[in-house]
Amino acid sequence: MEFAILGPLRVYEQDRIYAPTAPKQRQLLALLLLNANQVVSTSTCIEELWEDNPPNTALSTLQSYILQLRRMLKQVPRIGSLQAARHVLETRGGGYLLSVGTHELDVNVFADLVREGRAALGKDDVHASRVLGQALTMWKGGALSDVTAGPILRTHLAGLEENRTSVQEQRIDADLRLGRHHELLGELSALTTQYPTHENLHAQFMLALYRSGRRIQALGVVQRLREVLHDELGLEPSPAIRHLHQAILACDAAIEAPGERDTLLSLDQAARAGHAGHAGHGKRGAGHPRPVPEVAAFLPRAVDR
Repeated sequence: MEFAILGPLRVYEQDRIYAPTAPKQRQLLALLLLNANQVVSTSTCIEELWEDNPPNTALSTLQSYILQLRRMLKQVPRIGSLQAARHVLETRGGGYLLSVGTHELDVNVFADLVREGRAALGKDDVHASRVLGQALTMWKGGALSDVTAGPILRTHLAGLEENRTSVQEQRIDADLRLGRHHELLGELSALTTQYPTHENLHAQFMLALYRSGRRIQALGVVQRLREVLHDELGLEPSPAIRHLHQAILACDAAIEAPGERDTLLSLDQAARAGHAGHAGHGKRGAGHPRPVPEVAAFLPRAVDR
């Protein structure tokens, strides 16, 4: 038996789906899955299902929903009886606990892959990119995309989406260090449209465009970011974005794509490299480079520590 929440809600075994169809029962099951192997109090369940306006019958209705979920679990061949279903979905300690095996829930598999991928960042970027990419394929759309979310679920879903975006950024970091900037343009264009104020994604897009020989488009990205930040938040781009902007204007050697024979630039190495003076337009030469300490903040990171 397996459970999926990184996309539509699913309970399945051997490709047969068993998830409930009633909206409140689906909402309750989602809450229990997001807190798998932990007791979820009845008060938390009631708050999720009815927020600040529970009916007088909330407790008995909740108990009815739990019974319906157990009957749904009973239909799964591996469980097969209501008594066995009670061991999977237990009443315990003033609440309910749904027992789920470590690899029976897609979000747990996602987390394991993310840990493996992050551990490889900066050490084996080919492996890091592959494993983080594999983790991202666990997502089949927005988490619990077909479930009505109350206040508790909304908090969980926001955290999941933030983690998903973070994993995308780190996989893109690895790909940039591997010289895959051409391959990233479409993905980064979509991400910066989806997250119009996300500075790091915009910086990655700028870097990928610049390394793909599209310097003018890279400069256009920072201009659009500046306009959005100013119009929507009354803010200016961070110093790091401004330094990256200057590095692009100057054709700074520190942000060039890694050469075939060169060691791939890490974030810290690129930061130390600095950039050449504007008179030399950033080309390598006899002059001493001027350091650009904050460009590093938006170059591909070697590893998150």
